[in-house]
Amino acid sequence: MMAMESGLLEKVIIVEGTSDKKKVKSVLREQIEIICTNGTISLARLDELVDELFDKDVYILVDSDESGEKLRKQFKRELPEASHLYIDKMYREVASAPAYHIATVLLGANIDVNMEFVEQRMS
Repeated sequence: MMAMESGLLEKVIIVEGTSDKKKVKSVLREQIEIICTNGTISLARLDELVDELFDKDVYILVDSDESGEKLRKQFKRELPEASHLYIDKMYREVASAPAYHIATVLLGANIDVNMEFVEQRMS
């Protein structure tokens, strides 16, 4: 629990684009660092990330399309301990998935979300 005391964020969500980041941020209730890869990621940047993230809980939330899958494969190789979160293929992109869907996916990974988004789905 040392990291908590020093004010570091324990959890990190990796997304592809800034619109994905905004969508995820809109449903979160806890402070989580969100990193954008902007689609592709260079090996050098990936190495930097691996170093930065070695002691954190990392969640990969990318689009369910070809570029998202490619990115996911890279992360599975370089960051094998990361948790992979999946949006329903019918939405294809994180940014175009409804907020309640993103909230439900995050909640499933024990990430604190604004319950109003989950409740939207119920009603």
